[in-house]
Amino acid sequence: MRGRGILIALFVLTLPLVTPKIRGADEIEYFSYLRSLVFDHDLEFGDEYQHFYDQDRSGLAGFKTTFLDLREPQTGRHINFAPLGAGLLWAPFFLLAHGGVLLLRAVGGGVAADGYSKPYVAAVCYASALYGFGGLLLTHAALRRWGGVTDLQATVSVVALWFGTPLFYYMTIAPGFSHATSVFTIGALVYLSLRVAERGSYGLGEAALLGAAGGLAALVREQDLLYLVIPGLLFAAHAGARREVVRPVLALLTMGATAVLTFVPQLLAYHGVNGAWGPSKMVTRKMTWTSPHFFAVLLDPGHGLLIWTPLLLLAIAGLLLALGAKRRAWAWGLLLAFGLQVWINGCLESWTQAGAFGSRRFVSATPVLAFGLATLVVFAGRHRMRMGTVLALTVSVWWNLSLMVQFGLRLMDRQGMTWPRVAISAAAVRGPDR
Repeated sequence: MRGRGILIALFVLTLPLVTPKIRGADEIEYFSYLRSLVFDHDLEFGDEYQHFYDQDRSGLAGFKTTFLDLREPQTGRHINFAPLGAGLLWAPFFLLAHGGVLLLRAVGGGVAADGYSKPYVAAVCYASALYGFGGLLLTHAALRRWGGVTDLQATVSVVALWFGTPLFYYMTIAPGFSHATSVFTIGALVYLSLRVAERGSYGLGEAALLGAAGGLAALVREQDLLYLVIPGLLFAAHAGARREVVRPVLALLTMGATAVLTFVPQLLAYHGVNGAWGPSKMVTRKMTWTSPHFFAVLLDPGHGLLIWTPLLLLAIAGLLLALGAKRRAWAWGLLLAFGLQVWINGCLESWTQAGAFGSRRFVSATPVLAFGLATLVVFAGRHRMRMGTVLALTVSVWWNLSLMVQFGLRLMDRQGMTWPRVAISAAAVRGPDR
């Protein structure tokens, strides 16, 4: 069975793990955009927030304080910090579910056609899982096109990142977040950028397509716009190699303009919700642009990316290794894109992501880090290090899955961890749930 078949088989096997629920604050915000636009035709989320709060008043007490009790000062509307891109990508599945519900009701079914009942929530959650898987397929295809990576090596790299990082959690246990969807948008951007890297040439049409992909990524998560540095650096490298100026500048301008045009729905949403053409001041006031938490984002004992997900140490090492290869501009673009994600997360007051599983804001980097991991896998194969690499990948996957068990069963302090304790099983972890 070829690599793509293996990935499809694994995806089908994981589908029963998808949890069709909307629970946390972020999930409610993403879902509320979609439900409010489809059913209420507005950007007022009070009905949606009240509905979810009524389902779990004790668990959403903090949510009530922020989202039900507060209003945007300029508009008086309920706040929503989330972008609307995930909702837009979920919309076809949501509308298909709505059509199915209406059909069921026409023949006597009792399912509520209110945008909240199980078919609607299930449609959104399974859509996230499907988008995440689509991003993995795009990543696998990109690795195969890259050259020097066999089908088996590409498959091993993708599977390791799938099950050895928080992506698996956000494709199954918590698909109501935007993270699985972001893997799809960045996977598309990386795949399209690779075509430029392969040929060493591009047209304005390709630049526009890359801009649209970047704008879509930003609609899902604003900080994902920074991944446009990958094609941007390729354009700059092309300019340096061929001593051209006009064409690369036109490509950059075209890409930027298309990205902005694609992002216009979010600009309109900003203005409708908070009365400004940008994010709520309740968000921007938490940003310090010097990134004071840059290193803590990576290495903090309780919340650091490389502590939660040690597999990424191998992926980053692979990216550094790739800097010595022929496609140096491509490797630099990937490494810089990852570095910018560390920087932007280090700017946030809430950089710890306390209460969430793992460093979830880096899930979108999966297609980028896949090239680093694949580089390392290829290197290990050439230097008779296969068994050591397989062992390292296996331990990394075990680490992530055991943390998922511990986190899901509430056997760890989700807010104030000093070190994530690994649980082989629920019985292996002692001490009360704090």
